[in-house]
Amino acid sequence: MESPGAGAHLRTAIVGAGWAGLACAVEATRLGHAVTLFETAHMAGGRARRVDRMHGLTLDNGQHILIGAYTATLALMRDVGVDADKALLRLPLSLRFADGGGLKLSRLPAPLDLLAGIFTAHGWTWRDKSTLLRTATGWRLAGFRCAPGTTVAALCTGLTPRVMQELIEPLCVSALNTPVDQSSGEVFLRVLQDALFSGSGRADLLLPRADLGALLPDAALAWLGRHDATLRIGTRVRAISPENGQWRVDDECFDQVVLACAPWDAARLVRASGLAAARWCETTEALRFEAIATVYVRGASPLAAPMLALRSHPATAPAQFVFDRGQLGGPEGVLAMVVSANETPRETLEHLAIAQAAAQLGQTALQPVQTVVEKRATFACTPALVRPPARIAPGLQACGDYTEGPYPATLEGAVLSGLAAAKALKTP
Repeated sequence: MESPGAGAHLRTAIVGAGWAGLACAVEATRLGHAVTLFETAHMAGGRARRVDRMHGLTLDNGQHILIGAYTATLALMRDVGVDADKALLRLPLSLRFADGGGLKLSRLPAPLDLLAGIFTAHGWTWRDKSTLLRTATGWRLAGFRCAPGTTVAALCTGLTPRVMQELIEPLCVSALNTPVDQSSGEVFLRVLQDALFSGSGRADLLLPRADLGALLPDAALAWLGRHDATLRIGTRVRAISPENGQWRVDDECFDQVVLACAPWDAARLVRASGLAAARWCETTEALRFEAIATVYVRGASPLAAPMLALRSHPATAPAQFVFDRGQLGGPEGVLAMVVSANETPRETLEHLAIAQAAAQLGQTALQPVQTVVEKRATFACTPALVRPPARIAPGLQACGDYTEGPYPATLEGAVLSGLAAAKALKTP
């Protein structure tokens, strides 16, 4: 990355060191701003971070995955010194179940990989395959566009129950973290277009082979330290306010501020600042959120693949995916079972997930290690959702996956928003 340039000496406060804040801090520093990065927690990464060692294991606050279409995230990782090829296991998109059913793409140019995957999908009838081909062709002819109020369920009315259960529902919950009958068809189509119809390898699964701290936050903080950014990790920002053309952040003055913290914290800071920004706060506070839980269990024998899909039901089989941490550079015998958009209490969730693993994976000796629940992991990506803009006031911006943008709550959405906020900063 190049040395600081035209924006040198403008003091810029970035509040929040999740993936959006880290992306913003790195890009702003590269552009020459004097960056001070604040983070309440004692560990950077936000909702994709390493957590303290538990039961002798290093775990994450959730089992995140990337895909090949995350070009901005992959570029940022490389810019701060992460060897993405070593840190991530790249596999063709696979939604295979333990019994061999489901769809798996092959190594062919797009969209031939999808066509081959459909024709070779295990357990699918010709009707399953033909309805998907017909529906996908319709989406493509329509330019992957639909009415803003369309749900994913309405978008897929022509598909068979098997295709819905084994393809659409897993894709929707993994990308939008919102049930199909409540999810935005418009955003879902955009994700499908970018991943499945915009180039070979973009639908590939990129599974972390290191903890989430090593995947980006550790390297980003080290890069910022080497480039003279000021790091205030473990420091909570209490208040911001405009002052004589500048911005006061607690007891310090800055030329500009980027709020890269959680949306509810950003709204709190803006409301308390005295700004006439009621509409921005109301839009942000109106967002609804979905939970993601990761149930870590031990005592497992190796799975057939590093990641498998699970047949799920909200009340009886809550997990949608399972990851073999031993095949991903972690401890042998540990599985991570991911439960999206489910409000079941923790103890019940653990009991159901272990029963699900026994029934679907044949794993009968599992013991719970830790269940990490992010109650507000993502915003609910509902039809015609109004998201707050990045610009709040002169010299004050927000960034995060919840701000206006084309994607749902993903790491790529967070990184893109952080980069955009840095490029929108004022220069002398």
